[in-house]
Parts: sequence; structure tokens; C-alpha cells
Amino acid sequence: MNYGEDEELSEKYEIPADAKLPLREGDFRIRVFHEESTGFDHVALTLGEMRGPDPTLVRIHSECLTGDVFGSLRCDCGPQLETALSSIKSNGWGCLLYLRQEGRGIGLHSKIQAYNLQDKGLDTLEANLELGLPADARDYKIAAKILNAIGVEKVCLLTNNPEKINQLKKHQIDVVRRMPLIVGVGTHNLKYLETKIEKMGHKIDENSLVENFDDENQ
Repeated sequence: MNYGEDEELSEKYEIPADAKLPLREGDFRIRVFHEESTGFDHVALTLGEMRGPDPTLVRIHSECLTGDVFGSLRCDCGPQLETALSSIKSNGWGCLLYLRQEGRGIGLHSKIQAYNLQDKGLDTLEANLELGLPADARDYKIAAKILNAIGVEKVCLLTNNPEKINQLKKHQIDVVRRMPLIVGVGTHNLKYLETKIEKMGHKIDENSLVENFDDENQ
């Protein structure tokens, strides 16, 4: 076997991280983008073509192991992820970015430490600050880069968080519309959501918490 020829072929035929991903919500496409500065791999799930006359429906979702995988009722992350995918399906096309920014960017270990402090009475913001960590350490520059890479030009963003919009605009992403995403409200995360409203500037009408209260999330 000629190893020199193999080396040449491996350089010439690099396999992209890009494949079909059929989900309950539809036939999505998955693409993985590596971020050199952090070493993390981030995901873009897309349905349909990203270029069109209307803004692309986009959800930027930060990783949440406890909510997305285990169905924790302490946050609204799991229901937001599911609803975002369903909304993209209903819309007929769109994109969900899944960013490896666990615990608003502080990581899983620190997030669970913060949970422990919340169990003792602190709210989510107070717990982070007590640990000497920022209230929200997320950076959406990588999200802007991914949107550019997959051809998204105008965005309708599924979010309650104005900081996501501010950061995307800072990185030259044209966010033309915001769509609220208020789901999964229950007894265990009501204080968490109220803290988002009162201390973190999230655009959630307090009446909508009552309207979207899920009796199953007790």
C-alpha cells in the first residue's frame, strides 16, 4: 500500500460534518461547527432553504442538560427547545442553533453549584454572583458566524431575551422581528422566570406566565 497516496486522498476528500437528521418534527439537516477558541462543537438544525423573501425563523438555544435531556422542571429550556422545533415545522422552514453554552455560559459544574444556592433561597442571578460568576456569560458571536455560513440573511428570532438580539445586531445579523417563546411555566420555575423579567430584562408579560401556566409542571 502506498501511504503517500492515502495521505493525498485524505486531504482531498475531507468528510464534512453535515447530514440528514429526521426528527418527529420533520426532515431536518444537521451541521456541526467547531469553535477553535473554546474547543466546543455547535449545531445548526435546518429545515428547508435558508434564503427567501421572508426572514428565516431562528431559535438560538443554549445547551441545558438538565432541561433538554432529563426534563427538569426548574427551567423552561426543554419546552422551549421542543416548541421551537415545532414552530419551525409549522412555518415550513427555519433554523435552530444549539450552542454549547451550558448554564448561561458558566458550565454544568457551576450551574449545579448555583442550583444548590437556589435551594437555599437565592434566585438564579444571586446564585451566580455568590459564586463569583457573571449573571450571563454567553457570547453570540459564534451564532452570527454560523448564520452567515448557512446563508441566513434576515432573521425572525424566537426569544424573550433582548440581549440575543443586541448581540446579533452587533455582529451584523439583520434581526427584523422577534417572536416570544413562553412555554413550560410551572411551580418549580416560576421564580426563575420572574427573575428573568425583573432582573435580566427578558420581554415576558407577567400575565403571560399565568396564561401559559402548565398544571402538569407541579
